[in-house]
Amino acid sequence: MTAYILRRVLYALPILIGVNLITFVLFFVVNSPDDMARMQLGAKRVTPEAITAWKAERGYDQPLLFNDQAEGLERLTRTIFFDKSLRLFLFDFGTSDAGRDIRHDIGQRMWPSLAVAVPVLLVGLLVNISLALFIVLFRGSYIDLAGVVVLVAMLSISSLFYIIGGQYLVGKLLRLAPISGYDLGLEAWKFLVLPVIVGVMGGIGSGARFYRTLFLEEAGKDYVRTARAKGLGERLVLFRHILGNALIPILTGVVVVLPLLFMGSLLTESFFGIPGLGSYTLDAISNQDFAIVRAMVFLGSVLYILGLVLTDISYTLVDPRVRLS
Repeated sequence: MTAYILRRVLYALPILIGVNLITFVLFFVVNSPDDMARMQLGAKRVTPEAITAWKAERGYDQPLLFNDQAEGLERLTRTIFFDKSLRLFLFDFGTSDAGRDIRHDIGQRMWPSLAVAVPVLLVGLLVNISLALFIVLFRGSYIDLAGVVVLVAMLSISSLFYIIGGQYLVGKLLRLAPISGYDLGLEAWKFLVLPVIVGVMGGIGSGARFYRTLFLEEAGKDYVRTARAKGLGERLVLFRHILGNALIPILTGVVVVLPLLFMGSLLTESFFGIPGLGSYTLDAISNQDFAIVRAMVFLGSVLYILGLVLTDISYTLVDPRVRLS
């Protein structure tokens, strides 16, 4: 088991290195520091002096890969690649183009993201599994058909519809919760109710439909037919046997999402005014703050790979066949 986990971790490292190299090429080779300066300054005719000053202030005036004017090891360390790319592996994100400490901002903003994402995950998981089990219980009936139609319709609707519709109905007409904003401490709950409801509603279509397919696949297997042949009731078979054996893909699906909870949701946080990592990234893109965008791309890659590794580890805990491989 230990050897299996170690192999999965070692497989993940080349992926992370590759993502880092691709990000470096996109930000500093395809889009040169001079291009960044022109876009950031936002002027039609930017003087060479202004470009030089902008690059020097942010450390973009160094050579890309090799500094032939330095001596010794500094030929490699006094470069954009080392300063802006390799330092990311130490989670040294540096400062944004606006002069803020990126790591401090991430530490502050990840908590509002988690405050929204964790309830959405837990409540959504409970609602989706319960709804899928209810539909499967009446499989082949009009309830099953109506449920599938509703789920496909919900899946086809854009998430913007749920956000704007929820703000209008719950926030403006019924006045049950604030439309946007955020507060610290216990007072934050009233700003989180509406985003959580919208997040859960937006995920019912895809989530419940996936779990329904999963449960139907389990319902057609031999052990289920054997349980029915022994005289067990349909509800007992559904909850004890089908749900129990379907927990493996459910568990792995949840585990792979856990690290990504830190990243927040771009649309939800922006529309509801929540100062999380999602809105932080979107604001950086709007303001063309390339340092923040690079840091968030790298952090997102690390969290996604971590999710894949945790998924493999969870397989070893619930599936003996993987544990023995």
